[in-house]
Amino acid sequence: MTDIDKDYLNNRRMLNAGRPQAMLFSENPGILQDGYYIPQGQEFEDFILVSDHNRKQIQFKPNRIETKVRTVNGRMRSYHVADKLSISTSWDNLPSRASSAQLNPDESGTLIVGANDLVYTADGGAGGVDLLNWYENHQGSFWVFLAYDKLTNFTDDNYNKLDRYNEIIEVFFDDFQYDIVARGRATHDFWNISLSLEEV
Repeated sequence: MTDIDKDYLNNRRMLNAGRPQAMLFSENPGILQDGYYIPQGQEFEDFILVSDHNRKQIQFKPNRIETKVRTVNGRMRSYHVADKLSISTSWDNLPSRASSAQLNPDESGTLIVGANDLVYTADGGAGGVDLLNWYENHQGSFWVFLAYDKLTNFTDDNYNKLDRYNEIIEVFFDDFQYDIVARGRATHDFWNISLSLEEV
């Protein structure tokens, strides 16, 4: 596995105004380095940055696993096992490709783009084909890194940590759907994608 660091992720943000893409898919839970959760391995093989390009809201649905029984005196009793999350999101008109040529970030995370190459997604994150490929190659579990304002995830200095992934959840795909909305010329298509994940 290749060791990347927080600077790699910072340099892959591009147009995200100082915050990382909201989601990252990884084959491993990564490491905690200087307060940053960092996936390990090589981008596009071991992890992908999920593009925020035309992404709709990320929906979280807690599922409470419990058994409820009513006792003889009429009161309800609950045997709580765990709370698990269902996560879903979708994209409208996501470019089918992230770029006109294979993106090759260098060791610092800076994209190496040829003089005649174009980046199609607004942040250089995964295009539709990358998401479909991840789905097809992950019948088992994987990890989703999330970057959103969940204050309780930070134990200290919690008002100054929106610039990093703050939650990692092991998940399975629950559903994946894509529609080819428009076929581009010789460059790329536009896809609508929806997916849902279920916590292990």
